[in-house]
Amino acid sequence: MASAPAWPRGRRGWSAQWDRGWDRVRNLTTSSPARFAVLVFLALILLFTALYSLPAASADGTRTPFADALFTAVSTICVTGLATVDMYSHWSPLGHVFTYIGVNVGALGVLTLASILGLVISKRLGLRAKLIAAGDSNPLRVHGGPVNEGQTVRLGEVGQLLLTVALSTLAIEAGLAVLLYPALIMAGIDPLVALWEAPYYAAMAFTNTGFVPNANGLAPFADDYFLLTVLMAGVFLGSIGFPVIFSLWKHYWHVRRWSLHTKLTLITTTILFVVGAGVILLLEYNNPKTFGSLDAWDTTFQAFFVSAMTRSGGFSVVDIGDLNGSTLVVGSMLMFVGGGSASTAGGIKVTTLAVLALAVWSEAKGRSSVEAFGRRIPSDVQRVALSVVAWGATIVALSTVTIGQITQAPIEEVLFDVISGFATVGLSTGLTADLPDPAVYVLAATMFMGRVGTVTLAAAVAATSRTQLYSLPVERPIVG
Repeated sequence: MASAPAWPRGRRGWSAQWDRGWDRVRNLTTSSPARFAVLVFLALILLFTALYSLPAASADGTRTPFADALFTAVSTICVTGLATVDMYSHWSPLGHVFTYIGVNVGALGVLTLASILGLVISKRLGLRAKLIAAGDSNPLRVHGGPVNEGQTVRLGEVGQLLLTVALSTLAIEAGLAVLLYPALIMAGIDPLVALWEAPYYAAMAFTNTGFVPNANGLAPFADDYFLLTVLMAGVFLGSIGFPVIFSLWKHYWHVRRWSLHTKLTLITTTILFVVGAGVILLLEYNNPKTFGSLDAWDTTFQAFFVSAMTRSGGFSVVDIGDLNGSTLVVGSMLMFVGGGSASTAGGIKVTTLAVLALAVWSEAKGRSSVEAFGRRIPSDVQRVALSVVAWGATIVALSTVTIGQITQAPIEEVLFDVISGFATVGLSTGLTADLPDPAVYVLAATMFMGRVGTVTLAAAVAATSRTQLYSLPVERPIVG
């Protein structure tokens, strides 16, 4: 009997190698979803860098320099909003489409996106993937301790959370576009152009990115309070986080049934929004370059708008470079905090700040445990909150020193743009557009670490969690 032809064996060999490779990817999604999430974001950044490098993506038909293409890809996927090129004039219509698609993909979030892809690959979410996905929906995030029964989203609700993410993104952006479309037409925008600008603005507001589809940005709409209010509403909905949207959708206005995470997010967000606006108003009301020429109502509204945008929105009516130095410091503080966990906003998250504030208050009152709204916050959550702040501050400090040394620019401007990148805000004093390539790469890495999340990044590089079956003797060092 004649032997079988060689090509089927070769094909079977390639098939076996493909199956083994697919099995490795499938095992990665269930064994280390945090590491898989980082790889997913890196792959997306490389893909969009290649897309932005296409001559067809630029308005003049030439290839965009690698540093600019990479930075734009990172800023888009990480929904930051910073840019080293003029986003309106540099890119062609195809390039703007890449940006629109990229921010919506990035808005899904690191672990949510990884969970969705893992579900597609493995046809199911493994237990560890469910734990990680659930962890991204509450202040526990990724940690080595147990997942509490009272977490925001339980394991059986992970699928509902993923569905809520997709549906809420589509529904909210569509609703914002419907509201923005007549406002753009009334502002003198051509109806056909407004068909593109309305969904573009809606996506940039909800994803907290802040890119604009026109040459002058929001300057032509400085007096259009309806349009600016819709943008603020979109930024707010994007910054509170998908778990909060999930909780509000599930329980409507039954406040008592809201999770502790939902309550802390909404209360802290509101306090920072109001207090931030008040401080900005006091610091800028007599600045002739910003609010000095406005009346009381305009000044108050613009102060609230700046406060909302420093939380991660990225839109700007006034020139950020014209703000007083003290206002830049306040804006840096607001940006560093950012928005809610598992949201399109960046920063250390408002729940992190709330947990640390409650811990300090409990220590001042001499209480042995940290409590809020009839619930006790376990010590592992407090340790994670402290770790997030420490790692975030370290990343910002290293990036600020490095870029400051490279550019020799005023340190308050460097700090503002670095925190804007880390917290994925997108506001700039004008420094980012003039950065040399080495500083561009440093700021791009800062944006990536800020979006992926310090805890997620730590979990991704950690080899394995170890269980210690013994306890060392206690000794108390002097603190403070």
